[in-house]
Amino acid sequence: MSTAPAPTQQMSPEEAVHRISQARQMLVGEVHKVIIGQDEMIEQMLICMFARGHCLTIGVPGLAKTLTISTIAQALAMKFSRIQFTPALMPSDITGTEIIDQDASTGKRDFRFIHGPIFSNIVLADEINRTPPKTQAALLQAMQEHEVTAAGTTYKLEPPFFVMATQNPIEQEGTYPLPEAQLDRFMLSINIGYPNRSEERDIVLATTQTVKQEIHPVLQGKDIIWIQQLVRQVPASQHMVDYAVDLARATRPKEPPSPEFIKNWLAWGAGPRAAQNMILGAKARAIIHGRYAVSAEDIRHISYPVLRHRLFTNFNADAEGIDVDQVIEKLLATVPEPSYGETVAPRGRADKKDKKSKAAAQPQAPAAAAATAPAVQAPVGPAPVSPQPMAPQPVAPQSVAPQPVAPQAMPSGGPSQPSAPAAPPRGPQPVPGHPAGPTPPPGTPMPPPGGPTPLPGGPTPPPLR
Repeated sequence: MSTAPAPTQQMSPEEAVHRISQARQMLVGEVHKVIIGQDEMIEQMLICMFARGHCLTIGVPGLAKTLTISTIAQALAMKFSRIQFTPALMPSDITGTEIIDQDASTGKRDFRFIHGPIFSNIVLADEINRTPPKTQAALLQAMQEHEVTAAGTTYKLEPPFFVMATQNPIEQEGTYPLPEAQLDRFMLSINIGYPNRSEERDIVLATTQTVKQEIHPVLQGKDIIWIQQLVRQVPASQHMVDYAVDLARATRPKEPPSPEFIKNWLAWGAGPRAAQNMILGAKARAIIHGRYAVSAEDIRHISYPVLRHRLFTNFNADAEGIDVDQVIEKLLATVPEPSYGETVAPRGRADKKDKKSKAAAQPQAPAAAAATAPAVQAPVGPAPVSPQPMAPQPVAPQSVAPQPVAPQAMPSGGPSQPSAPAAPPRGPQPVPGHPAGPTPPPGTPMPPPGGPTPLPGGPTPPPLR
């Protein structure tokens, strides 16, 4: 039973998102017939499939990693193959091999390529770290280019194509850690833990009886391809893309934007695929939850499985007991969300702020100059965009720079009175601090300012007390 429409069917975006959300609920319901709990693991697996990626599931034995993948394959009605990775596995056991085929009628012999288990829609790589790196490398071309090259011939893989691998983190005897290039091919690294008490009780009750649940197909291959195309059409704003890029760049200890704890705890950071997968995973998460655009919460939620296998801790982190999830948690608390654009203040507040900044930059005018200066209206810029019509705001008079005032002579000891600005008179000017009168002839000694002023032709008066 297929709930998603065919790619040729036309519908509105609202209807398409509703159909995808409905298909996701039905798919999860079929999986929960066999799998009890593990909601986060199932959701992240579906996100990975809808975003056209591959996932690596890490957990201790007995947490239904393999059973969950095989159950999802039954609910999707697509070709499924399971590869048990062992130390004796060869690359040709994955990609396929050439055999000599003899025609029974003519007796002619020829080479014929036998397709390996990689030629499926869903490939379960069980215990992927139990085979040498040369065998693990047989998956690289298929995971990246969706094709296989054997004996000089390249074969295309039928879409959709997913590699869903499992790994046991406990045992290290007889295992081969995945190379960084292999890990980077996986979109998500899903960590699963133990179920809670009620879930574990239900697991025991369900698996110790003879009742067997039947899984009904919900989606087909063409439905998955249609969903994958729709996921890439989900809009992600520029500041959400910047958020994903900032998170990825902050994990690189040798780059300037990285925080100090990244330089202390990490030996290597995430590459450009991290930001790409964060946006794709956030798009898939938004659409399966019935939303039409990517939010910052989607990026934060998907950053853990995206960055978990792309960050490598150093000796300092291991000595302090810091794991990768703790580094990601502190990274999300340190890297701020990007701004949604510059906020436009109301017109009145903007004018007041502009007046204050201008008044602080200009010198204060004297009281007389401020009293006699005419009111100057500040130029009003374009009004900010607002959905409500705004009433014009009164504009306060703006202070102007003081005009130069010529000093005038005052009687000795008299208080200085402010005077209005006036043009300086022509001719010789009186010396500041001395009374107005005829200019003394050249050569007459001038007393220092503040002392007694000699009267022309008379005795010197006593100084003022």
